[in-house]
Amino acid sequence: MKVGDFLKIENATDLSRSEVGRLGTAILFMVGVMIYAGTQFAHVEQSFLLIAAAVIGAYMSLNIGANDVANNVGPAVGSFAMTLTMAIVIAAIFEAGGAIIAGGDVVHTVKKGIIDPANIADADTFIWVMMGALLGAAIWLNAATWLGAPVSTTHSIVGGVMGAGIASAGWDIVNWDSMFKIASSWVISPLCGGVIAALTLYILKKLIFFKEDPISAARRVMPYMISVMAWSFTTYICLKGINQIVKVNFSTAVAIGTAAAVACFFIVRPIIARATDRIGDDRDGVNKLFTIPLIFAAALLSFAHGANDVANAVGPLAGIVEVLTVDGGNHAQVSIPMWVMVIGALGISFGLALFGPKLIHTVGSEITELDRSRAFCIALAAAITVIIASQLGMPISSTHVALGAVFGVGFLREFLEQRMSKVVEDVLSKHVGSPSLAKVEMVLAEFRNAPAEEKKRMLDALKAMGPEAVISAAQRKKLRKALKRQLVKRSTLLKIASAWIITVPVSGVLAALFYFALRGMMLP
Repeated sequence: MKVGDFLKIENATDLSRSEVGRLGTAILFMVGVMIYAGTQFAHVEQSFLLIAAAVIGAYMSLNIGANDVANNVGPAVGSFAMTLTMAIVIAAIFEAGGAIIAGGDVVHTVKKGIIDPANIADADTFIWVMMGALLGAAIWLNAATWLGAPVSTTHSIVGGVMGAGIASAGWDIVNWDSMFKIASSWVISPLCGGVIAALTLYILKKLIFFKEDPISAARRVMPYMISVMAWSFTTYICLKGINQIVKVNFSTAVAIGTAAAVACFFIVRPIIARATDRIGDDRDGVNKLFTIPLIFAAALLSFAHGANDVANAVGPLAGIVEVLTVDGGNHAQVSIPMWVMVIGALGISFGLALFGPKLIHTVGSEITELDRSRAFCIALAAAITVIIASQLGMPISSTHVALGAVFGVGFLREFLEQRMSKVVEDVLSKHVGSPSLAKVEMVLAEFRNAPAEEKKRMLDALKAMGPEAVISAAQRKKLRKALKRQLVKRSTLLKIASAWIITVPVSGVLAALFYFALRGMMLP
């Protein structure tokens, strides 16, 4: 056997050990949850159901961390604003903090009125419905993570509750108006995020990157852009985080955000002025100015995500705890015990650290190439879209918004590339004379891979060549084809869109199957 074969075997063994280690850590976490629930609730009449529900809730929270958190930190990692390790540490801390501090005193276990719990026959049936919903949603999230498809955890649990509810009481239990609104969000969420991100990026290009002196332009514009980000994230946190502790209406949140934006402007303007004296006079230099804002954005998005989406794991679990430990509990609205919130917070953090890198890589680099200015636009679009949707009462998914923003940035880049290629074609078609193509081919080789803002200067160089820049009709056709690069990977787009479409029905079918299995095991 050759040395290379030994190396291949060793690499495969290392990968296997790594996978086993991650899986083992996840299992130890769930075993720890099982032991805690068993020791604390041994006196409960059906303690085995509560223990099983706690373990399933822990499994669900692991999958939320593995799949959903990538949307918060993926663009920052893909643009190299932070390392993967740094992103995982920041996201884990702020996800757990958001879940525990602002996770909500009250959570509706029946998400967004999908089913009416009054139509569920008895407490045992309610428990089986919630356990089936958690299992169905968690299994689907596990499969989606394995396939590398970031999906909405909210839609997963909604599908699970719907499917198990239908299995227990028939089709009439479902609030179909709410389901129609959720289905519409499959289009509204990514479209809004994509449009806002693309518009923000285009503004940045017009005001900074397309200028002759981008550093001077950045010195003027960046304080305003960062202030807009401060406004959006402060308002976002007020509406989606602090509002879970102290009720904050929309106008108050906007006022607080405005105050934060004004303060931020006067703080960052001298900082930006000093920074622009030290960075390079090119695109990479300007991109460095977005590093710190991106780190703050990742942290704040993680905090708000933990405050809200932890309910997808522990909301149904809290309903089961209420039924089993409190006589006459109200299934529709329950107070979440702190130990349940801690399970959700730790599960999300463990899931991110153990299995999150795969989806972080997908969001950060597999859809389109991201630099820090593009990642900044994605984070800003996510916050602004959620604010607008909250005010209009639109049911949107933060996952769909963030990924829609990534696609919007990529498609804007394609549009600008194609528009530039048309200009190149027009420039070259007007030159006739000498058959020499050496100079023009040299410029085109650089042009093909240059950022959009560099292409204008290259076009000027082509014009200056005069009759030396000659190209035939056949060569123009070949040039047009070469310049029409696809800057958004269509295979990734198809995979993610397909996963979004089937999330609710697949989670629903799985939840229904698990409900029937649990019911069959529990009935005499």
